[in-house]
Amino acid sequence: MSKIEQYHLHKLSPQKLQFEVYDLKEYRKKSGDKAAVPHSHSYYQIIWFLDTKGAHTVDFKTYEIKENTILFITKDQIHAFDDNYDCNGWLIHFNESFFMHTEVDIFLKYSIFKTQENPCYAMETEAIASGKTYLNLISKELSNRASFGFEDSIRFLLKCFLINLERVHQKRDTKTANRNNPYTQQLYQFKEIVEANYKNGLTINEYADLMHISSKTLNTITKTVVNKSPSLLIAERIILEAKRLLKFTSLQIGEITYKLGFEDPSYFIKYFKRHVKVAPLVFRNKSSLGNS
Repeated sequence: MSKIEQYHLHKLSPQKLQFEVYDLKEYRKKSGDKAAVPHSHSYYQIIWFLDTKGAHTVDFKTYEIKENTILFITKDQIHAFDDNYDCNGWLIHFNESFFMHTEVDIFLKYSIFKTQENPCYAMETEAIASGKTYLNLISKELSNRASFGFEDSIRFLLKCFLINLERVHQKRDTKTANRNNPYTQQLYQFKEIVEANYKNGLTINEYADLMHISSKTLNTITKTVVNKSPSLLIAERIILEAKRLLKFTSLQIGEITYKLGFEDPSYFIKYFKRHVKVAPLVFRNKSSLGNS
């Protein structure tokens, strides 16, 4: 496989609302076997499983599905369903345009839609009740698309739904203590810029310039919030993509090198080994056996 299959939401019909809600069981039956093959989306996905049944793979981990598990798949993340078609629940798809790029939206994007850190959790009673309320309101709006303010209503209902889930998440995740740190919002801004540029080989000074701050301030931001240097956060994003290409495609090392913005395969191999402690081909071979 030379590339990871990526699916899009209304790519050929940009005039359509870039948001959809599906019945999970119907969606699985319609998508068939291809949903069980590792793939990515150019949009965000929320999967709410109502039953304790089966498993779901996200990047390099497989998660057991329990009753009222909610799973957050960010755009470009690799995931796959298992072969279970009998799964009750809901599935929400929406494009980047549904984030309004306020401080709250950017926080939700990087707090709820995480890359590799625990993309799912079991919902509690209070969140289940309010979540169902929001989904019912969204479904009602979707059935009346000619109504005044229809798209704005969907956008705000989605935002309320996500805020509700984040509140529950914050109650039991001590790591979210940094949410009140004045640097947190700037960290997420940095992550936004890294996402757009990690293949371009920018220096730390160039990243700082894009944020209109000094490199020293950027280092203070990342060290204070996550105790990591800016260069390490950039490296983690590059390595994540390298792992995805190694595990989910058959691309040669040279092809992966150039896809990630490196000019020299030997340097890429050294870079990967420095961060992962094994060579790329060793990682690929172990991954193929499910030992990643």
